[in-house]
Amino acid sequence: MKITDIRATTVTVPLEAPLRHANGVHWGRFVRTIVEVETDNGLIGLGEMGGGGESAEAAFRAMKGYLLGHDPARLEEMRFLIANPTASLYNNRTQIHAALEFACLDILGQAWGVPVCDILGGRVRDSVRFATYCFFRYPHPKTGAGEVRTIDQLITHTRDLKRRFGFTTHKLKGGIFHPDYELEAYRALASAFPKDALRFDPNAVWSTEQAIRFGQAIEGLNNDYLEDPVYGLNGMRRTREMVRIPLATNTVVVNFEQLAANVLNTAVDVILLDTTFWGGIRACVKAAGICEAFQLGIAVHSSGELGIQLATMLHLGAVLPGLSFAGDAHYHHLTDDIIVGGLMKYENGAIRVPSGPGLGVKLDREKVGKYNELYKRLGNYPYDQDPARPSWAPLIPNDRWADPADTRPVTIPY
Repeated sequence: MKITDIRATTVTVPLEAPLRHANGVHWGRFVRTIVEVETDNGLIGLGEMGGGGESAEAAFRAMKGYLLGHDPARLEEMRFLIANPTASLYNNRTQIHAALEFACLDILGQAWGVPVCDILGGRVRDSVRFATYCFFRYPHPKTGAGEVRTIDQLITHTRDLKRRFGFTTHKLKGGIFHPDYELEAYRALASAFPKDALRFDPNAVWSTEQAIRFGQAIEGLNNDYLEDPVYGLNGMRRTREMVRIPLATNTVVVNFEQLAANVLNTAVDVILLDTTFWGGIRACVKAAGICEAFQLGIAVHSSGELGIQLATMLHLGAVLPGLSFAGDAHYHHLTDDIIVGGLMKYENGAIRVPSGPGLGVKLDREKVGKYNELYKRLGNYPYDQDPARPSWAPLIPNDRWADPADTRPVTIPY
């Protein structure tokens, strides 16, 4: 087979409500770039990358100069063509390579008549468990529904997610309000769901001292781990020395050099593997093998996926023997998807690994067109800005906390 074309289309798909995080807000939608790689025998493989819009589309078009005529089975050669460590230092191609790798694996699975997980060593599980991934949320800009600001709203929202999807692990995204308020909210979650596992993620905006204070205060709860309380391996290492909870990261161990540094002088106990951030599914499998050798924990990370990337997360989770934690997914915050059949279904907090050839998902062309038009109307949104706080940015460590008593209306295009 030879690659004959690469196409990219940007879509924006609505969320139930805008999701607040420590460094900004998802403004009521996700912007994703859908990649199609076509071969000379008529097969089309699918990839997906977050954000980028027109610039991402142009970057993928530029890859034609590298990959037209390339055999999609020669994945290692493609890695060095696209993301040579020195050459790609100047153009950050890791995530571009990931989307193209997704598509090539999809092509190979279709050509060979097997799911991608079979190419990666074969599944050890048929479904992957996920956590609730609870966010503080602004109300929907049209309906006014879906706000999560108070602790009572958080508990009600989590109960609803558990009822609808069957989750037994609850992750709270923090770093928005003062740590004392979020500590109260996290303890309330633990009290409301005493049999379920918990995890907390303030997106690395705390000081090391604050991380130690918060971590010690929650040591008696049923924690999976404390995720990215501070930024940097040294700050994580100092926190780990003082807190009796495993620490996890998706920010400071996201490549093999950082993984080696963490192995040599451990700062993080659980590595959150993201099929985009690490540069593809295969890179995550390699990293998981290193974690297995050094007895580090692993989990599947979410970077705001639609169905194509969710399929990559499922095929990854299917082949990892050491996957003892529920994965993260933003997926249940979406109102729709661009794959045939719409949103994948949760069963008892888990999603089944697709069994069809390749990634096992196909594009719904009508939905792609619909959400491409929505993207053209709304454009990109600044992920690292808060529409209610113009010109705001968090300090690191942060002391510019949002006020949970602030009920002013927020204007967000929809």
